[in-house]
Amino acid sequence: MSDTNAQFVGSIPEYYDRYLGPLLFAPYARDLVGRLPRLTAGPVLEVACGTGIVTDHLRKALPAGMAIVATDLNEPMLTYARAARPLGAGVEWRPADAQALPFPDAAFEAIVCQFGLMFVPDKAAALQEARRVLKRGGMLAFNVWAAFPQNPIGRIADQLISSYFPDDPPTFYRVPFGLDDEAGLREMLTASGFEVVAAERVTLMATSPSATDAAQGLVFGNPVQLAIQERGTVPPATIAASLADALAAVGGSAPFSAPMCALVFVARAT
Repeated sequence: MSDTNAQFVGSIPEYYDRYLGPLLFAPYARDLVGRLPRLTAGPVLEVACGTGIVTDHLRKALPAGMAIVATDLNEPMLTYARAARPLGAGVEWRPADAQALPFPDAAFEAIVCQFGLMFVPDKAAALQEARRVLKRGGMLAFNVWAAFPQNPIGRIADQLISSYFPDDPPTFYRVPFGLDDEAGLREMLTASGFEVVAAERVTLMATSPSATDAAQGLVFGNPVQLAIQERGTVPPATIAASLADALAAVGGSAPFSAPMCALVFVARAT
């Protein structure tokens, strides 16, 4: 994975939150938070919180006095989250690397990570760190995208963007949709000190007011925008317009909808 594929900078957080949040992330945020057991004590850690979409759901679902620590490697995402979601003193926003969490052992009752593990270079190290900072019996809930065949939105975006750069296609979309490996994830969880409680493929509908809005998020709301700009031969807006047409062909122009699928895990620290 190139560094560019992990750079959520500039205007990316705003487009991510405005367009991709309702389309892709809010539906799975509700699903993931709903899988946590009823917690009577905290704190709760969120890894790869992005613009705070899951954090918002956690704050609403957990007792008002329970502390939430929301972390992300990308400071621009945290800056946006702090401004867009003033969730009160009970939520602490902190920069953190999932591979080396800046917390003591057994500090948290639960950890949540939505669509973040795919971007971590050393996934085993991230799971080991999650186990280290969890109390024994603490819960880890996370999800990763299923592969392209089960996610037409990602597949179409990857294919269309690549068609403009056949000799040097941007690789961003192959990262989030490249960890559909239930057996491998189970093995890593077990080796890291977790008992897998549940592993399920969850299919939901991605919806947007229009295919144009969806395309805006898919081009401008993640680092593929930077890859397109680096190549300098086709304006991102041109690609976004073509992508809107391609999406409309499978999900309608206004409104737009298409199925999406994620692999969701819940595991207990042993």
